[in-house]
Amino acid sequence: MRKAKVTRATAETDITVDINLDGTGVYDNKTGVGFFDHMLDQLARHSLIDMTISAKGDLHIDDHHTVEDTGIALGQAFAEALGDKRGIRRYGECHLPMDDAQVRCALDLSARPFLVWNVDLPTQKIGAFDCELVREFFQAFATHGGITLHVDQLHGFNSHHIAEAAFKAVARALRIAVEKDPRKSDAVPSTKGTL
Repeated sequence: MRKAKVTRATAETDITVDINLDGTGVYDNKTGVGFFDHMLDQLARHSLIDMTISAKGDLHIDDHHTVEDTGIALGQAFAEALGDKRGIRRYGECHLPMDDAQVRCALDLSARPFLVWNVDLPTQKIGAFDCELVREFFQAFATHGGITLHVDQLHGFNSHHIAEAAFKAVARALRIAVEKDPRKSDAVPSTKGTL
């Protein structure tokens, strides 16, 4: 069973993440940050990873700690659910168009975290949401999930569309990478024998 439940409690946030890598994209995400919940829903739906996230954070200060710590907890849950990564495809990629925006994602479930982020959100806010937090989320997720993650914006002028295309592109790439490889279902996808 490729499932995990992680709880992260600090002086700033209290977060529980429950995921199933072999799900159908069912989600119930409640962080108190509306736009972020919408993006997490997209991440679940398009990756087919069942995801329930409950977060209580110091939103009276701003959304930063809640978004970043959710990324940390989700990355930890993701790494735990993958286990030894036996039988997975490991790599995933996607070119995702959304109206004016097109975002490309390529990733490797390598256990070597690295984020390449070539995304330019032209506004500082999407509604009340700070645009810089999109990168913060993916930095935390990649670092704690052990993911080499490259996200590149090819086109776009609408911040909402660009951000949503980024989440959906990562989701579709994750869907490919976590899938079982029917040709090597008993092997760790590395010549080292471990990831």
